[in-house]
Amino acid sequence: MTEAKAIIEVINGPVVHARGDKTFLMGEMVGVGPDRLVGEIIGIDEDLLTIQVFEETSGLRPGTEVVGTGAPLSVELAPGLLTGIFDGIQRPLPVTEAAYGSFIGKGLTIPALDRERKWHFTPTAKVGSKLNGGSTIGSVPETELIKHQIMLPPSVSGELTWLAQAGDYTIIEPIARVRTAAGEREISMLNRWPVRQPRPFLEQLPKTVPLITGQRVLDSFFPIVKGGTAAIPGGFGTGKTITQHQIAKWSDADVVIYIGCGERGNEITQVLQEFPNLIDPRNNHPLIERTVIIANTSNMQVAARDASIYTGITIAEYYRDMGLDVALMADSTSRWAEAMREISGRLQEMPAQEGYPAYLSSRLAEFYERAGKVKTLNQETGSVSIIGAVSPPGGDFSEPVTQLTRQFTRAFWALDKTLASARHFPSINWLSSYSEYLDGISAWWKDGTGFDWRGLRALAMEILTEQDHLNQIVRLVGPDALPDAQRLILLTSDLLTAGFLQQNALDEIDTYASPQKQIRMLDLILRFHTKAQSIVKRGAVIQTLQQLPVLHELLTMKNRISNDDLSRFDQLSLELDQQLAALEEKYL
Repeated sequence: MTEAKAIIEVINGPVVHARGDKTFLMGEMVGVGPDRLVGEIIGIDEDLLTIQVFEETSGLRPGTEVVGTGAPLSVELAPGLLTGIFDGIQRPLPVTEAAYGSFIGKGLTIPALDRERKWHFTPTAKVGSKLNGGSTIGSVPETELIKHQIMLPPSVSGELTWLAQAGDYTIIEPIARVRTAAGEREISMLNRWPVRQPRPFLEQLPKTVPLITGQRVLDSFFPIVKGGTAAIPGGFGTGKTITQHQIAKWSDADVVIYIGCGERGNEITQVLQEFPNLIDPRNNHPLIERTVIIANTSNMQVAARDASIYTGITIAEYYRDMGLDVALMADSTSRWAEAMREISGRLQEMPAQEGYPAYLSSRLAEFYERAGKVKTLNQETGSVSIIGAVSPPGGDFSEPVTQLTRQFTRAFWALDKTLASARHFPSINWLSSYSEYLDGISAWWKDGTGFDWRGLRALAMEILTEQDHLNQIVRLVGPDALPDAQRLILLTSDLLTAGFLQQNALDEIDTYASPQKQIRMLDLILRFHTKAQSIVKRGAVIQTLQQLPVLHELLTMKNRISNDDLSRFDQLSLELDQQLAALEEKYL
């Protein structure tokens, strides 16, 4: 079969128009110009092609050739993805740097995955068995943390006629043969998948298990579930990136996919420097052993931002199909939307709100809808959780990307410039944020901790909401004008904000809080509030409560009591009861 060819007529930045064969396909990956720049066909009008190029087009001339590949933009899926650092079109950056230096040259065609490295394959299927697409035929220890399941491509099913013995193989060596309806098919560890096509599964499953991040404001107040979606909107300096870093470091996902989409190079550098040296607290191995990083910085081609989002979500779905829980961080979807706006402008499409293309909503929907908890083709249970950062200009949450993202995510973590300026991190505003996953995970908290998490959370939110109302009065007349019952609300809200919601990412103890620690902390603060209410009703003045030594203990327990020493909460609880009981006796 001959390659389809076309001749370039117009070059407009990353958008190229070419005229040629009518055999090109919509979405086909092409090589553009003499350097064979990677491009994708995004429009066909008779023999006129519109191509978005994922590389720098400076120096490209009209009259040069475009060559088709016959395949859509795809990613390579096989052992070797974990610990990998790739650009938006899955070129391996460490290999590229070693071969060509710090800057990526034009038209580089380095394979995404190493063809020479051998992996120890252990067969698990039986010769002669009938297999469906997605069935597992063996496994490879990809890292010490993750056993990589070798699966049939979803489109291949039939009788397994041969399976390699246990041993070491490269990803391109045959390890199996399957007799399909179209004839015998040879199988290797390597397969490819179109990035814009979601990978298939059997069914969606209920989302009833939270994704534990170790961040108290998220887990206890605005949780996300495994298979759920969340947005982190915030202006410059509010902590979007560091919040995502914390979730990537500490979440109980099996695999982390981190997409640096259009962010500054120094932020991506921070990820690349930290992750190899960060030790996973669950197993004392480097976190990078269960991480894939897609690095597409702001100085790279804007069209590649579009590819990076789809590359990341496709890799996430691949590990989901192995029965793993995957957390995907996209930082940030605003840069992705800006890239769409730039490409749309060069295509002279009719702009919608604030110049964004009319299809921005559907693109965001397509992305977030690829999250979920599913039963996979091989009868496993896996999930993909998507956490997308949004960078609204000037911190304006009414702008289109933020508003549209709210429609497709069920947890909304609104970062607050005022909190960030006050050095309160994570700077998530507890009045503007929300989660729609509360009902589904209440049973998990009850069974896992033995506490009424839903009731504690409701009481805490009631106190914080009342604090906002009282603060308006305090600004007018001062706190001394308030009755003691209302001043108690302010005291408890200070304990909640400073002692619970504020969390130090740089503190060895406070950087991560287990669910058991979180619920014990919240329970103690609210027990103080409930008992103090009855004492105030009996005539105690607020100053006597403020002078209790246990208040300092409640404020500092977050960085004094470790996750492995929860028995200290029993002693603190006893001190709280004794001091409140002694005060109560004075007002009997």
